[in-house]
Amino acid sequence: MTDIVTLKAICDELTIDPREARERLRAAASNAKANPELAKARKPRTPWQWVKGSAAEKEARKVLSSPTETS
Repeated sequence: MTDIVTLKAICDELTIDPREARERLRAAASNAKANPELAKARKPRTPWQWVKGSAAEKEARKVLSSPTETS
């Protein structure tokens, strides 16, 4: 059976607010050129989750661990 990594687990690990994380992931997934695996893995109205070690999970972690831009 494949291991699944949820957004909640990544948020707990990186101490990020899940709401902010979802916003950042939606923005990143909409840019398919910069994050092709994340865009392919995203399905609307489904939970944010990835197979452990997948390219999409690595892109999600990269997006979430990058510093946020303040307005």
